[in-house]
Amino acid sequence: MGTSIKLLVGLGNPGPEYEKTRHNAGFWLVEDFCRRHGVTLSADTKSKALIGRYQQGAHDLRIVLPQNYMNRSGFSVAHIANFYKIPPESILVAYDELDLPPGVAKFKKGGGAGGHNGIKDIIAQIGSQDFLRLRIGIGHPGHKSKVTGFVLGKAPATEQRLIDDCIDEASRSIDTLMEQGWTDALQRLHSYRPQQKG
Repeated sequence: MGTSIKLLVGLGNPGPEYEKTRHNAGFWLVEDFCRRHGVTLSADTKSKALIGRYQQGAHDLRIVLPQNYMNRSGFSVAHIANFYKIPPESILVAYDELDLPPGVAKFKKGGGAGGHNGIKDIIAQIGSQDFLRLRIGIGHPGHKSKVTGFVLGKAPATEQRLIDDCIDEASRSIDTLMEQGWTDALQRLHSYRPQQKG
């Protein structure tokens, strides 16, 4: 039995200067999902987001890429969730995670923001921590003072390859989540091992 997700959110910063930066890993994942499923995203001024819809069988999934900056991501999520009456536990948010190395992604249910401004704002705006997370590893620069420059910087090619491969697997794991449920999706994604290419 699949897990009913009604809203898929990818976090990132809008604009060409941020497009290839590590902080946009959530965007990359959702864009990959949309590409595979032929979903077109279009600008919606009311929710200040790019939005799309994936419908197949019993699935009716709204897709959102907030176009406010990262620390204001919650506005778009709250707007869409309220409009379509989507409860927090039916929301899946994909975002970059400093505490996981490149090439690793993990599902998680609920919890705090872990210092992530986008997640912090979503919790504040929807008034709940109970949404599902998909954390995409980008690695850590080693010191707190370097985090901002790191997340807004581009990963070197070898790391980017690991992130891209992992995003492909994570995106497919969302299919598994919807078709087969949480346990199978976790098993699939959490047993994934990045291929070190020479």
